[in-house]
Amino acid sequence: SATAIRRELSALANGKKAESSARFFKCGKGEYGEGDLFLGLTVPQVREVAKRHSGASLPELSALLHDPVHECRSLALMILA
Repeated sequence: SATAIRRELSALANGKKAESSARFFKCGKGEYGEGDLFLGLTVPQVREVAKRHSGASLPELSALLHDPVHECRSLALMILA
């Protein structure tokens, strides 16, 4: 389920990388990525989780696509692609 996938991604969270990603993607007030949230995962980490959940249903992926967390949206797009 989307909740299980979110939990799995959250278990891999890295606060320092999340802060760095938020700066890189300009997520501060008035910047183009304002409001985007990060867990601080690397792309290979997200890909590994995506592989384990490649059979996720479209409603589950839709829920992840609407998630405020960047890595959740990325994972959903990886599975759809």
